[in-house]
Amino acid sequence: MNRNAYKPSTSRTSRIIRAPRRAVYQACIDPGVLAEWRAPENMAADIDYFDPHAGGTYRMSLSGKTSEDIDTFRGRFLQLVPDEKIVEVTEFESDKPEFAGEMRITTTLADADEGTRITMLFEDIPPGIRPEDNEVGTTQSLQKLAALLE
Repeated sequence: MNRNAYKPSTSRTSRIIRAPRRAVYQACIDPGVLAEWRAPENMAADIDYFDPHAGGTYRMSLSGKTSEDIDTFRGRFLQLVPDEKIVEVTEFESDKPEFAGEMRITTTLADADEGTRITMLFEDIPPGIRPEDNEVGTTQSLQKLAALLE
């Protein structure tokens, strides 16, 4: 696929978690907890390294879609505002052009009557990932986060 012909896509998913913003933020920056919820259903996350500060990097692998399929990506934190926002960019480790390029993820946390509204905005999704599939996977991940914190 010609990446120049590709129109960048986005997806946005929100959920209210019945927990304080501080707890939700900590679940986003603690690698042990993050590994428990960041992968969609029927998948597991392994974190090779994780350094949560502006300029810090991480490497994560998601496995379980098929017995031989592992998606590995590297990320870099652009901004971390405690209890409010995390901005990161990720890039898949793949030779397939449809997974090339950086994807930006902005996670925002806001007070809600029932707890914390977490919103994850994905920008510049690689063309090999349908935005609808990204939304489904993110919804499943946020369900797992809710189960951990509520």
